[in-house]
Amino acid sequence: MNVKGKKGDTINLPVPARGSASQKSITAQAQVVLIAETGTGIQISLNQHWEYSRLLEDFAEAVALSSIRKFYTDDGGHALAVAKDTNLFTQVQKLQNATVGDALYSNAYIAGDGATAYVDAAGNANSTAITDAGIRRTIQRLDDQYIPMSDRFLVVPPVGRRVMSGIARFTEQAFVGDGASIRNGKLGDVYGVSVHVSPNCPTPTSGTTVRIGVLAHKDAIVLADVLGPRVQTQYKQEYLATLLTADTIFGSGVAYTFGGVALAMPSA
Repeated sequence: MNVKGKKGDTINLPVPARGSASQKSITAQAQVVLIAETGTGIQISLNQHWEYSRLLEDFAEAVALSSIRKFYTDDGGHALAVAKDTNLFTQVQKLQNATVGDALYSNAYIAGDGATAYVDAAGNANSTAITDAGIRRTIQRLDDQYIPMSDRFLVVPPVGRRVMSGIARFTEQAFVGDGASIRNGKLGDVYGVSVHVSPNCPTPTSGTTVRIGVLAHKDAIVLADVLGPRVQTQYKQEYLATLLTADTIFGSGVAYTFGGVALAMPSA
């Protein structure tokens, strides 16, 4: 959600609920049945301001490669992207009506079957490697909630990619597509779900041998961009250096709690 240039620090986002059709009476001038809105709204606080700053010393710029400033600019963009991604994963904890503050990912499921509840217990967290059956069960979980079948995605940690690459089902041409996955984080598509890999998939505090992935619809979680990322420079004579700062302002929240499922899998 792009809210750049808008004022205010909170977004009140209406989240409508699905309604049911009514049979129309064939009696002349019979009124239609009005559907009362039962949906609730969510509030998104625009309270995330992240920055990345470097001092580019005159001496270093004089003797270093000319590409050093470009490296820091690109590195700033990467650092801010990771900050946003990490913040979005905190929203994954709330999927399936989980309550943040309870055990982490209390409504997550293990990736091996997609049916067994994940238990975040110190030294005894349960998780199983992602499987074809686990993906199909998770897809059904979204189907059962009338979540649209288009625009779904699956994000797995690198260990998930390793496991999936060893299963014949996921190396078929229909899955890997045209080979573009070797050039970006997208692995391919399976059962109409876009599959991506991210080393930023979180590790629960207790289940330190566990990594969390997610299968969701793109509208389940909202990212509201207020500013940036932008890059600014200013010469600091007291340091004989140039201050380079990249920053961004945003907020996030869950719009449809049943629009996604967190999946637990072993970290190695």
